[in-house]
Amino acid sequence: MRKRVILLFMVLLIIPSVLAINLEVEKPDSNEVIIAGINKPAVYDLEITNLGLADNFRFDNLLGFSMFPIGTIQISEGETEKIQLIVYPRENFDYRGFYNFQYSIMGQDSSKIDEEVIIKIIDLKDAFEIGSGEVDPESNSLEIYIHNKENFYFDEVNVEFSSVFFNVKENFSLGPNERENLNIQLNKNDFKKLMAGFYTLKANVVVEDEKTDIEGTIKFIEKDIVTITKKDYGFIINTNIIEKTNKGNVLTKSETVIKKNIISRLFTSFNPEPDIVEREKFNIYYTWSMEIKPGEKSEIIVKTNWLFPLFVILFIVTIVILVKQFSGTHINLRKKVSFVKAKGGEFALKVTIIINAKKYIERVSIVDRLPSLVKIYERFGGDEPSRINEKNKRIEWDFEKLEEGETRIISYIIYSKIGILGKFALPPATAVYERDGDIHESESNRAFFVAEQRKKEVEEE
Repeated sequence: MRKRVILLFMVLLIIPSVLAINLEVEKPDSNEVIIAGINKPAVYDLEITNLGLADNFRFDNLLGFSMFPIGTIQISEGETEKIQLIVYPRENFDYRGFYNFQYSIMGQDSSKIDEEVIIKIIDLKDAFEIGSGEVDPESNSLEIYIHNKENFYFDEVNVEFSSVFFNVKENFSLGPNERENLNIQLNKNDFKKLMAGFYTLKANVVVEDEKTDIEGTIKFIEKDIVTITKKDYGFIINTNIIEKTNKGNVLTKSETVIKKNIISRLFTSFNPEPDIVEREKFNIYYTWSMEIKPGEKSEIIVKTNWLFPLFVILFIVTIVILVKQFSGTHINLRKKVSFVKAKGGEFALKVTIIINAKKYIERVSIVDRLPSLVKIYERFGGDEPSRINEKNKRIEWDFEKLEEGETRIISYIIYSKIGILGKFALPPATAVYERDGDIHESESNRAFFVAEQRKKEVEEE
């Protein structure tokens, strides 16, 4: 009896070991990636060899993950089957990172073996990296990129890139660990006022119904570029404009120096006023020191007005000429007219010429010309004329000599039967004389008479 009990016990121990499944499972080395919100599973290609008896096997897990294949797979004794294991995490699974997913392979007699695969679970934003090359203030283009860092195939990626330099939308597919490079055309006006440094590159990424924002950096390299434009125009009013424009991306210190002499400085104005004024002998140096921001310009306007000194010079020259002319003559003639009442009602004027000799002169001839439409009344004041030419309207007086300081006054009357209104002009009288053997000539002023119907007045020049 005792031997039977022992034998039965040994049979019970041997039967489970004979009936238990015996499988060899080969798993891939690569880790599969699942991106939260994207309806794509982790897929593993397994090779399963049945080292035991033929059986029907099924896959299961205790975590509530959806798995494929569904149902049972028959593997004969000693046979190897290639099985594609597909795993979908459950919707409320919020773990991120590498996860050891445990599953079971069970036979028909409920015996099983436990296996595991590694799943990398990440959010969409962690799948990408964006970046760019450096931006040069003088460049017209920039290369940016988006890199798929994971072992995951994106059928379609919609991306909107944005920065202070540009905005652009693109769509494309991205394979595992693939990088998409994009060449962006730049408009310099968009960043002409930006300082050198690092700026944010943003990417709004949409895959299926999942959206995320990713950030990178753009380096705006330092460039010191200052252009100078000069304008110089005008002669009497000279304008000099110096314009400096900062086309770089760094704050630039600028110094401008203008030289003026001690004369021109008196007639020069500045906008803005210089910071420093220095004198060196006969020159004056004006200095402007300023800081110009990127995209901005400074303008210095220097105006030199020669109009006032020109008037002064012309006035002085005129005075000198008049003084020289006056002091250079030896005789002074002054002519004036006055209204005379005639008995017959004719228009009549008395013309008086005052002769003053400043030096001793000889053979003096005084010549006066008569206006048209008038006749001369043959009654004279002072010396009688030497000759009267009615045809040529000319009257002359001759003097043998005039002593220094001697004054002679001669006069005559002209009349016209035709009434005259308005301004009546008489030509200047001329003196021709001799001094020290040389012939000289001098003129008097012109005389004017203004005639009106009821009022008459005499005007002299």
